[in-house]
Amino acid sequence: MNIILLGPPGAGKGTQAHHLVASRNMIQLSTGDMLREAKDSGSEMGKVVADVMARGDLVTDEIVIGLIREKLQGEKQGGFIFDGFPRTLAQADALGDLLAEQGESLDAVIELRVDDEALVQRITARSTCGGCGEVYNDITKPWPADGKCAKCGSTDVKRRADDNEDSLRNRLMEYYKKTSPLLGYYYAKGKLSSVNGLAEIDAVQAAISSELDK
Repeated sequence: MNIILLGPPGAGKGTQAHHLVASRNMIQLSTGDMLREAKDSGSEMGKVVADVMARGDLVTDEIVIGLIREKLQGEKQGGFIFDGFPRTLAQADALGDLLAEQGESLDAVIELRVDDEALVQRITARSTCGGCGEVYNDITKPWPADGKCAKCGSTDVKRRADDNEDSLRNRLMEYYKKTSPLLGYYYAKGKLSSVNGLAEIDAVQAAISSELDK
């Protein structure tokens, strides 16, 4: 099964992708992770990525599609989760062509639907453990009182520099301009389902599983 997780920054796509990796043995294809992995790999594609990033240029769609192609040709396990790609209609077309070329199909597109104001409140309160990546929130899941991560015991708490209100609103505007047209695109293809991205994490997991099991 191959799926796309759609939703604005901070909607919880990464958290839900990690759950699907653990529960369904799927492979998460995060654009950022793939670029970092390629840059450090020493492969021909990796050298291209490293050169582009060293110049400070934007990584082209062709490069990202090339990285995804490499992944699709490797171990498939329980299928792939596309996290952070596609972001535009052109990328969606390119991904569709690539999947067809590789004899694969797209089974589902899950939108994590959120309210912008609630999302801003949630994200500006977000922190993560520098040791294991566990996500905390000042309101709903505060950092433990003893100063240690409940999962790994680390005392390294991190906050993203762009997890502030102005930056988040700018990122939301970019998302709605470039990525929200994908909702109509995949709806027309009969692939789109929506779940409440602001529900409790377990409830979101259950809603996604229900959609995938239909």
